[in-house]
Amino acid sequence: MTKNPYEAAGFYDAAIAKGRHRDVVGGRWDETGRVQMQVLRAAGLEPHHHLLDIGAGSLRLGCKAVPYLEPGHYWGTDASRALLLAGHAAELEDPARLDRAQLVEDANFAFPGVSDRITHAIAFAVFPHLHMAYLRRALTGLQRFPVLEQVLFTVFLAPDAGAAALPYRQPDGVVTHDIRAPYHLLEADVLHIAATTGWQVTRDSVMLPRGQVLFTARRA
Repeated sequence: MTKNPYEAAGFYDAAIAKGRHRDVVGGRWDETGRVQMQVLRAAGLEPHHHLLDIGAGSLRLGCKAVPYLEPGHYWGTDASRALLLAGHAAELEDPARLDRAQLVEDANFAFPGVSDRITHAIAFAVFPHLHMAYLRRALTGLQRFPVLEQVLFTVFLAPDAGAAALPYRQPDGVVTHDIRAPYHLLEADVLHIAATTGWQVTRDSVMLPRGQVLFTARRA
């Protein structure tokens, strides 16, 4: 089985040392950040809202969301705080708009120390790198935010159980798998995980980079 490169010892430190903090989170940096902002705006995100960017990496979305939101209204989590801080140092036009304390290391979707005032959350291109159990863990953990209105997240899908058991070529060309990254799921898997963690999900028809599918979760 191919090992997930994100789990390799020293992966983040080596990339940051080489100035490759953007590459760690995948290609299409500016395009993908714009798409993330577009889906959030379409979902009703306004400057007064409080956003949690799950898997924020080196602030591909953060560099666009921080200027849009009121100061202090953006929070980012990632498995590597060093990567978050590299983005804070290199990608923000006005770093003073974002307190570094609001960039939180969190590999387990526990969201430690994140403000209870979060109204919107997004996990873009996070779960394709992780086993589906992490989606369940994230949706469970997000229930603790009392005023959270909606959660946007992306996954790769396979059309049926037969296709899911094999490598599957997505519309944008990437090949996904059921037991190794990049992972795909069945839509029924997503619906089941959401239902068992207290959420109702809807599938969006928007076309996303690499053929990912956008879901929006709201409290059941």
